[in-house]
Amino acid sequence: MNEPQQKWTETIEADHSLFDLRLKEVWRYKDLIYMFVKRDFISSFKQTILGPVWFFINPIFTTIVYLVVFGQIAKLPTDGAPPILFYLLGVTLWNYFSGSLTATSNTFVGNASIFGKVYFPRLVTPISIVISNLMRLGVQILLFIIVWTYYLAKGEIHPNIWVLATPLLIILMVIFALGVGMIFSSLTTKYKDLGMLLGFGISLYMYATPVIYPVSALAGPFKKLAYYNPLTGIFECFKYGWLGSGDFSPLMLGISTAIILVLFAIGLVIFNKVEKTFMDTV
Repeated sequence: MNEPQQKWTETIEADHSLFDLRLKEVWRYKDLIYMFVKRDFISSFKQTILGPVWFFINPIFTTIVYLVVFGQIAKLPTDGAPPILFYLLGVTLWNYFSGSLTATSNTFVGNASIFGKVYFPRLVTPISIVISNLMRLGVQILLFIIVWTYYLAKGEIHPNIWVLATPLLIILMVIFALGVGMIFSSLTTKYKDLGMLLGFGISLYMYATPVIYPVSALAGPFKKLAYYNPLTGIFECFKYGWLGSGDFSPLMLGISTAIILVLFAIGLVIFNKVEKTFMDTV
């Protein structure tokens, strides 16, 4: 008597395109993404007294330090924008990018114990990281908007239509952090030295990005090089749209978008390739 053939509800296979995002598979694990986001949020403030208030404390104190060091002592220009708004916006955006990149770059090494026991799309982990950091970004942008409204009422800033580009700019930051994070998370499975260098590199990268200074303060080759920094177009567009000041052009944002998409494609290829064999090297 022939036994009835079993029908599998899930098929796990390593053979897929290197450019395949497998969004359908990721969507099926949306509950897992939610659990990871919830876990990251809770673990961030577990056994802390102030809890989510740290979302506000970090940018406030960092902005005050920047006001004193770069505004009062170094006297760096802010293109006529109120210094507190200029630095608060730069700090808010930078905190999101650096936090997302650092956490995403640890995807394989930090989650090797989980990956080795149960299957789920590996892309779920970096996606949950950038989403959980978006929650922090949302809270900090709320703080910025409160301060921004005060200066708007005083007539010291003149926002323009580029404010409407905010969702696009945030998406570009998400894609950039995700793409570069996937590159580093893949490479650190074999070369752990890169993980140690990344923190130092991110610190240096901040000074190559218009966080504490406007692009208009640069001259000569430094200004030309700044255009090829993917974050330059994003940061300058944010400042130009919300504060009405800055040396911004659509070309700058176009260059940023092109570079970000290329880096994301490279990160996706490397990530999809490494996820098949990383357990042999971690």
